Amino acid sequence: MFEAAELGRTIPKDEYKRRIPEIRTELLDVQRALVEAAFPVIVVFAGVDGAGKGETVNLLNTWMDPRWIVTRAYGKSSDEEDERPEYWRYWRDLPPAGRVGFFLSSWYSRPLLDRVYGRSRPARFDKQLERIAAFERTIGDGGALILKFWMHLSKKAQKKRLQALQKSPLTRWRITPHQWEHWRLYERFVAATERTIQRTSTVDAPWMIVEGTDEAYRSVTVATSVRDAIRQAIADGHGRRQAEKPAGAPARRTASRASRSKAPNVASTPDSAGSAATILNHLDMSVSVSKKRFATELERQRGRLNLLQRKAQQRGISTILVFEGWDAAGKGGAIRRLTGALDARSYQVIPIAAPTDEERAHHYLWRFWRHLSRAGRLTIFDRSWYGRVLVERVERFATEQEWKRAYSEINEFEEQLVDHGIVLVKYWIHITKDEQLRRFKEREQEAYKQWKLTPEDWRNREKWSEYERAVNDMVERTSTRLAPWTLVEGNDKYFARLKVIETACHSLEAAF
Repeated sequence: MFEAAELGRTIPKDEYKRRIPEIRTELLDVQRALVEAAFPVIVVFAGVDGAGKGETVNLLNTWMDPRWIVTRAYGKSSDEEDERPEYWRYWRDLPPAGRVGFFLSSWYSRPLLDRVYGRSRPARFDKQLERIAAFERTIGDGGALILKFWMHLSKKAQKKRLQALQKSPLTRWRITPHQWEHWRLYERFVAATERTIQRTSTVDAPWMIVEGTDEAYRSVTVATSVRDAIRQAIADGHGRRQAEKPAGAPARRTASRASRSKAPNVASTPDSAGSAATILNHLDMSVSVSKKRFATELERQRGRLNLLQRKAQQRGISTILVFEGWDAAGKGGAIRRLTGALDARSYQVIPIAAPTDEERAHHYLWRFWRHLSRAGRLTIFDRSWYGRVLVERVERFATEQEWKRAYSEINEFEEQLVDHGIVLVKYWIHITKDEQLRRFKEREQEAYKQWKLTPEDWRNREKWSEYERAVNDMVERTSTRLAPWTLVEGNDKYFARLKVIETACHSLEAAF
């Protein structure tokens, strides 16, 4: 695999000096065009120690306009980062549309080092590579252009490079015992790297192997590759083309879980066009509890939840509650009854509305990743990432390819949350169409409730059957063993509020 990078390629100094002004000008030109084209560019640098990864990134920051560049290099994760899923820090740092992000020691570093040092077996290594491929597929399908450079040196060239840096008093500080240890493990690194490239080099995110012995050759090769890739992507209408890309098959592991496991009260049906009503009609919408029993039981369940959340905080177990449901279904009321049991310092409620300009400049999942709390906290999403397959689907804010692709993207996202140890509970609060109309009319009559009823609510009601189909597909495609949906019978608010709190308590107890 690395034969092409073993040739010791060079560029004469006079040719290098002649070419650089033109390359720098063209890089600035494509940067300006990228701002107008409005898609992000993610450039990943990896490779052997001493191959010039950092030097190349520094040079590109000098040649290009740094105002439109995000550069991130990762070391050992901080306590704050360890308290969230591994990919939180990468999602947090992704560049917005129109900018270029340079990533060093990124999502490839830990899997490679774990494999080289024997901390992971081949099966786990492959699982880590599968997650990387899913991550890159998700952000690529969301519009990002992904470029990946593996900077390579032969073992002999690497030793020569490390010795040269160590010999000079000006560069000696850059060489650490770890780098010499990596050199001694060179053959293991090559084997792990070959596996990595085989499993993660795709049509949309290919690896380019760059021989790193000659600084001039290395610099020109990377710079012209970045220039040409961005230029070609703009010419091809990259951002628009990715949005129109057909939805691919879900990742194997995620799909298998989703297909094996449905939510407890969901019946699978063969026809998604007519099955939404079937799923929702399996709910007994006549269930109710008396006001007296509700008051007694609410107090008991709140005490139970308070103790469980305190225990979760002590153990560093985070909880995410996702609330979806019809307009006027009672999401807000259920959330208020639930949070009434909690210390305000231990939770946050994230109301999700139309994305801001900043959020629109990123992948749709970005704004949810950035809201993930530190360990031991409880986060409540009042509407969530499921807007992609509900309102964005029905209202045509997302293309058919985008919302179909979102099912596997969401499953992968939620799998990462649960794998990290987060307790994830998802509620769909259901009411009948007649009950919704009754509540709308009640809101019209009560002055203090009128603000809750908007023209958009009436418009959504006109598309009830379309939303029913979307809900059906959502539950069937994203109710997995790890993250099942809880369907809440919401015609009786007392019953719904108790079921919400009881389910949260049960999920926390199961986690303990």
